[in-house]
Amino acid sequence: MPPDSARWERLIGRFARRAEGSGYGLIVQPVFEHTEVFRRVGEGTDVVQKEMYEFVDRGDRALVLRPEGTAAVMRAFVQHRPATPWKVWYVAPHFRYERAQKGRYRQHHQLGVEAIGTDDPALDVEVVAMAEGFLRDLGLRDIRLLVNSLGDTTCRPGYVDLLRAYFAEHADRLCNDSRGRYPTNPLRVLDCKRPECQEIAERAPALFEHLCDPCREHFEGVQRGLDAIGVKYEIDPRLVRGLDYYTRTTFEFTSSSLDAAQNALGGGGRYDRLSEDMGAPPAPGIGFGLGVERLLIACDAEGTFALGVRGLDVFVVDAVGGDSGFEATVVLAHDLRETGLRVDRGFGGRSVKAQIKAADRSAATYTAIVAPEEWSRGMVVVKHMESGDQHEVPRDEVGAWVRTRIDSAGARA
Repeated sequence: MPPDSARWERLIGRFARRAEGSGYGLIVQPVFEHTEVFRRVGEGTDVVQKEMYEFVDRGDRALVLRPEGTAAVMRAFVQHRPATPWKVWYVAPHFRYERAQKGRYRQHHQLGVEAIGTDDPALDVEVVAMAEGFLRDLGLRDIRLLVNSLGDTTCRPGYVDLLRAYFAEHADRLCNDSRGRYPTNPLRVLDCKRPECQEIAERAPALFEHLCDPCREHFEGVQRGLDAIGVKYEIDPRLVRGLDYYTRTTFEFTSSSLDAAQNALGGGGRYDRLSEDMGAPPAPGIGFGLGVERLLIACDAEGTFALGVRGLDVFVVDAVGGDSGFEATVVLAHDLRETGLRVDRGFGGRSVKAQIKAADRSAATYTAIVAPEEWSRGMVVVKHMESGDQHEVPRDEVGAWVRTRIDSAGARA
């Protein structure tokens, strides 16, 4: 709700400038998708098994409220086949049925990008750097960037067998969920947040030590690129993210200002086989998502990106009353808005005193008072609310007069 929603506007505006500055265009997606879009790419994940809001519509179609952004964007790519590389950004609500808590909501909002059509490691560097730069734009400093490589269909199967055997040796010490999960999807155990599983995962074999030559060269290229542009990162061999479609590069941003259990601001990675999983020709891609609510909590924790709500430029006050005052203030407020100023006025025939109080609450820089004598001479009394200085200004020049002074004050600031 206003005024807090002003932060959302500013946040999205800054992200849009970052994304569009690298050639990404806005994609606007439907809130619901066909359930199969997500079932085919994440059957072994909590998101698909436990957290999706699913329903059957009146046409007997199985639908789901969108739980994440990447698969939905890939569905749009597969359906419309735009020229590649296809680079898009989005801001959208996502829905997951889970225990609501601070920074983790059943309806949460994400800012994200997806770049589809090439496996060039330079694109990985661009995407990671965009997210890192945006976090800096917000003034966040207590940030860690974790990176890893999950390999591909050549090298990952052998590693998965090795990991499965390792967890089998320690199965009696795993949590119940991980004990049932490791035989079919041992990578998910690396993502478990329970202390007993994390302790065992710490000593598990590291995937990046078992990469095939092409995956190793790709990962080294990503590291060289990040080093070249000065983006600091840490290699985390346990980083797998929460969805099964990731290949090669994965990354995550965490904040030390947040509770350890909820310290992830967002992340992403490559999904070079996602298009094929949807039954389409190969189309490698990479992207990320950042949680809007989590970002703002981190900003509050670091005391940055404050609300900073800007007040009105002008509040129009009717000191004439009656039909004459009604028409005069309607016209003046309309004309001032047409010049691009932010303008409000009093309603309901309130007293001048009540209107001035409303102007104070609105944090207006100026009031434009339609007073009987001055209006009869074609003038408006314009008062600077902070200093109390007031001037008579011709009614058809009020907009330009206020604009000049506001622009001048902004330049001085």
